[in-house]
Amino acid sequence: MIVQDLNDESDHAVRTLVERLCYTCTLQYKVLDSICRSVYDTVVATIRPFRRPPMDPSALHTRAMDNLRFIRETMESAASFTAVPGRGGVLMGITALLAALVASRQSTVEAWLTTWVVEAVVALLIGGWAMDRKARVVKISLLSAPARKFVLSLCPPLLAGALLTVMLYRAGLVSVLPGMWLLLYGTGVITGGAFSVKIVPVMGLCFMLVGTVALFCPAPWGNWFMAAGFGGLQIVFGMIIARRYGG
Repeated sequence: MIVQDLNDESDHAVRTLVERLCYTCTLQYKVLDSICRSVYDTVVATIRPFRRPPMDPSALHTRAMDNLRFIRETMESAASFTAVPGRGGVLMGITALLAALVASRQSTVEAWLTTWVVEAVVALLIGGWAMDRKARVVKISLLSAPARKFVLSLCPPLLAGALLTVMLYRAGLVSVLPGMWLLLYGTGVITGGAFSVKIVPVMGLCFMLVGTVALFCPAPWGNWFMAAGFGGLQIVFGMIIARRYGG
């Protein structure tokens, strides 16, 4: 019996020793003391503010001004150029009718051509003056995006017409000048009218139709096609523009 009791006490002591060793190892190698503690602290213990810090007022003002500038430029680019002259177009048509009458009485090709060249310069001056006057009335800058697009689209066909006039005159093909002038002027009005009111491209199309007919008609009729186009059409559409869109 005494031997059995000693054996039981020895077993109890051994079990107690083992339990203490396991408990110590467990405490010594817990999760936070393991090799992954640095990763654990980096992921779990990162301090993040619940609310973002307020932005600098000057930065907010700068951002707001940039947004307003972008909106203003976008609206300006999408706008139409409405400063196309109406009464100025009527005046251009009247001077064209007078030029057709004077040109019909010229005895030489050079005098006829000079008459129409002078009329072209006068018409451009009238158109520019009337456009500037109307732009000031409606408070539109001629340097705005729609105005620049209108002018840049209108000018290339007119410059091409001026160069072709010199070349055709040197080649002795003056008879095709009326049709060519009407066609290129109509082309410029259509391309420029894409950035203007809807009636302007329609006017350009009418000029192109008159020019096309003039190319296939006898040469003596060319002067009267000029009167019909630069005179009649300009007056009619000038009156329409003045009535619907002002000056």
